[in-house]
Amino acid sequence: MELLNRPRRLRANPVIRSLVRETRVSKDALVYPLFVREGTDIVEEIPSMDGQYRYSPDRLDGILTQLIGAGVHSVLLFGIPEHKDEIGSGAWDPQGAVQQAIRYIKKKYPGIYVITDVCMCEYTSHGHCGALHGQVVDNDETLELLCKTALSHAQAGADMVAPSDMMDGRILAMRNTLDENGFSEAPIMSYAVKYASAFYGPFRDAAGSAPSFGDRKGYQMDYHNRREGIREAALDVEQGADIIMVKPALSYLDVVHEVSGTFDLPLACYSVSGEYSMIKAAAKAGLVDEASIVCETAVSMFRAGADILITYFAMDLARYIDEGRIG
Repeated sequence: MELLNRPRRLRANPVIRSLVRETRVSKDALVYPLFVREGTDIVEEIPSMDGQYRYSPDRLDGILTQLIGAGVHSVLLFGIPEHKDEIGSGAWDPQGAVQQAIRYIKKKYPGIYVITDVCMCEYTSHGHCGALHGQVVDNDETLELLCKTALSHAQAGADMVAPSDMMDGRILAMRNTLDENGFSEAPIMSYAVKYASAFYGPFRDAAGSAPSFGDRKGYQMDYHNRREGIREAALDVEQGADIIMVKPALSYLDVVHEVSGTFDLPLACYSVSGEYSMIKAAAKAGLVDEASIVCETAVSMFRAGADILITYFAMDLARYIDEGRIG
């Protein structure tokens, strides 16, 4: 048969397949989320997230050493306070879990790039992402609390802050606060397109951040909407975000693709707890091969247009890169 075009020519062996690969995954693009709780000598397994733990700041050495050994050099910190109140005042406490962890990491592991989640839900007694008026989160009052939290993280030594609250105007407010206090060089990674998702379930167990009433659909996005995500991202870009994010990742690859093609800022996506736990559960049940699924889903996120992947599988992916399973 006379065929001029034979695509299989470029699939003949591993060398040629690697040579013409369109999407490449790098360890440098991986960020590992870490749960840090107040206290000492704590390494506490998270039942809903097999293989993930809560650490007190003084017990971070083990996981940080593993990360460095794997070649993953960026972490995203989430704090779990000992005590909560109506306004989440533990979020900006200089002796809070995140602030302690930042100082600990920067002193002992200066090569680790520390990004901090800035939100109130882990710190409020009601589990919502800001100050309440009745049963409604007050947007503008919450901005003040978020800015205090971001500033406290920067003062502790954070390399980057990442607001995840979805309050209107928080990027501009945070940028102004950081600039006015001498942190104009501190970048902001905005959770710009964050959907109200059922995929967050295991995280809420891990962080103890489930709302005590209602839900977060009044501030996180409706998952039916795509164009609204572009608008949200555009607002954050205008307000000074340095990196924008889509969250969750796997069910929102169309949004990742469109945001990537619309804006010229680096784009992160967050492969969230529900995605992680589903893969773990399916693999444990013998339904899928974990390594293959982890590689395939990660590539799908980069193929859609992500530049940065925040994932609980960061160390696994680094190992798979070394093994030649993905790259």
